[in-house]
Amino acid sequence: MRIYLAGPLFTQAERSWNATIARALADGGHDVFLPQSEIQHLDELRAEPVFRLDVDGVRSADLLVAVLDGADPDSGTSFECGLAFALGIPILAVRTDFRAGGDDLTGQRIPSINLMLSQAASAVVHRPSPPTTAERVARDILDAIENLGPPPAPVRRVMSGP
Repeated sequence: MRIYLAGPLFTQAERSWNATIARALADGGHDVFLPQSEIQHLDELRAEPVFRLDVDGVRSADLLVAVLDGADPDSGTSFECGLAFALGIPILAVRTDFRAGGDDLTGQRIPSINLMLSQAASAVVHRPSPPTTAERVARDILDAIENLGPPPAPVRRVMSGP
């Protein structure tokens, strides 16, 4: 399965976490698109090529694994989730953060995050109690992939003006 691993990648800790998860998914037999690794193949780091590379990566994925940690999940990851949802690509949401933030409505798949991200997820790995390791979370992700159901149906209604 081709997996796009979406998540924050701006600190050494985030990049290390992502790389550990990506390695475990690859060891599990999956082809992983990790944006922080893929941009190294670009001739120069410019906005348009990075944007196109990531959009093409999402489009070619069979599954998007989204790390939704933080009081407010990373905006790039949120965009990638929206794109995957619109394309009908299943989203496996991963949250290890024990902090609450966002919405908390009855029926949300992931409590205490933005309901748009919560409801777009086909499956959830929620391990908020520290301590946890990237290796443990990766095993949980691999287990969730084995039991993955279909993605939620994209909204097809077109809004009309007044």
